Parts: sequence; C-alpha cells; structure tokens
Amino acid sequence: MTSEEWHAPWKQARFVKEEERRHIRFAQCRQAAALQKMMERLQKIMAGSGIASRRKAEEMIAAGRVALNGIVVTEQGRKADPERDEICVDGKRLRKAERVVYFLLNKPKGYVTTVSDPEGRPTVMDLLPQGVGRVYPVGRLDYASEGLLLMTNDGALAQKLMKAGSHVPKTYWVKVSGKPEEKAIAKLRAGITIALEDGRRVKTSPAKIRLAQDGAKESGSSASLGTNEWPLEARGKQVASGERANPWYEVTLIEGRNRQIRRMFERVGHHVEKIKRVQLGPLVLDVQAGKFRELTEREVMELKKVAGGGKGGKWGRGGKGQEQPKWA
Repeated sequence: MTSEEWHAPWKQARFVKEEERRHIRFAQCRQAAALQKMMERLQKIMAGSGIASRRKAEEMIAAGRVALNGIVVTEQGRKADPERDEICVDGKRLRKAERVVYFLLNKPKGYVTTVSDPEGRPTVMDLLPQGVGRVYPVGRLDYASEGLLLMTNDGALAQKLMKAGSHVPKTYWVKVSGKPEEKAIAKLRAGITIALEDGRRVKTSPAKIRLAQDGAKESGSSASLGTNEWPLEARGKQVASGERANPWYEVTLIEGRNRQIRRMFERVGHHVEKIKRVQLGPLVLDVQAGKFRELTEREVMELKKVAGGGKGGKWGRGGKGQEQPKWA
C-alpha cells in the first residue's frame, strides 16, 4: 500500500468534517438572522404591551426606568426579543404583548367615550364583552353624539389617527335647527374661527359640507343620498304643518377638535340637534346602535395606509391639496 493510499481515508474524513462545520456555521448564521428579525426596538415592545405610547416609552427609557435582562438601558434604539428577553419597567416585568385587535363600534347617545367616568355615567367599555381584552377608544364622540368609534389596543395606530396632521377624513350626519343660508355654509367649508373650551380661538380646516336631506316638503331633488341611506329619523318625517323636519347635512372633517361641528354651526347661528359619525377613513358604519364587529384584515391594512399618509389620507377619493373641497 502506497503512502497516498494510506492517507486517503483520513483526508476524506477531514473533508467530511469541514463540510459538516460549514453546514453548522451556515445554520447558525441563519438562526442568528432569524432571531435578529424577531427582535424589536424596546419602545415598540413597550407600546405593544399597552404600558405606554412609543413617545412616552422613549421618555421612560431616557429616564433610566427600563432594564433589559437586569441591565438598565438609557440609549434609544436598543432591540430585544420579547419572547426571550426579560424587560422590566420600574422594577416590574413587562407583560407579553396581547394580540392586537380592532373593533368598529356604533356608539349610542348617552355613553361617555372613555375607559372610566368619575361621574359614574355609562362608558363605551360597557358595550363590549370582557372577553375582547383591553382595548381603548380612538378619538372621541361626546355624550350626546353617536356613531362609528374605533376600539383597539394598537397604540401606534391610535397615535397616528389622533395626530393633528394625520388628515384622516371623518364623515358625519348632522341635523341642524333651521336651514343655514348658502353663504353661511360657504364660510364653514372654507374654515371658520371658533372658540375652544380653554378660551383659545382657532380657525378650522376646510371641510366638505353638503345638504343630505332638506327640511322642505318637496326635498327629494335636493338630496343626492338615497332615502334608505338617510338617518332613520330623517326618512319622510313631517311635522304637523306639512313641512319636513329640520335639515340633515353630511359633513366631512380632516381634524377632530372637541365639539367642533357643534361650535362651527353655532358660529353661524344654528344649533346642532344630532350628530352621527358614519365614516372614518375607509371604515363605514354598518352595525346597529350599541353593536360592534371586528375589522377585516383588509380594513386594518387600508386604515394603516391612510393613517400613515398613503393615498386617500386627506380627502379619500377627492384630490389632495384642495383649498375648498367640493362634492362631485
């Protein structure tokens, strides 16, 4: 047996071991890459757990209130694996993130849009069963208003929707006492100065406003909504004199100041009797008062797109950058 023949099996064995090592290193790299993908920024993990918004979480990190695997973290952008790492805030371990859920609720009148009320009034939380988990209302509808309300535990989306610059359109049916003149409606469309509860005076953004159901007896030709689309109270209702009830307007805003619609119409001399929100971005009210349903995956995707400034973020189907939007 030659020397080459003698060493051949050992060379083969070394080659096999090298191949095995390469496979092991490759598998380790893939595993490390997969783990890296699973890692998220600390502030995102904290917001997902419901403890705080991302901005508040960043403040908590900067203040040295957050520890990762026993070590205090103060720099922003630090990543962690919520399934493997131990994250503590003020010495208490962070709960694992709950499943993110989204509900469309039809709020009736007589409910407060808050989690709890110091006066003991019913809140929108009373309309949801306990099994849905911890969710919160996004935005507000005042005690006397009704209609579409988004309920979720997605803090990041809620923050985007409530941010003043999001320009997510919200559509309302508004019943007004008396019929405003066209020049008054034009002022509301262009933007009008209103006084807020803190005494500040601000000018509202341009709004879309159109007559949905006239107060006159012969009103069918002036309203472009089908009769079945009007609020139930407005369908064919007549007063003793033979005239219809007060008119309904369809109002679309891209901002959401407290009691804004009521203040706007009061500013031109007309009291608002009823308000019902029927649309929020791509979401359309389609459940009975006091009922709710979960959003579809497509609705969630479209809502996130609009909240993130995607197509339709300002006026939906209308053109963007319009100074005074008009109805088609």
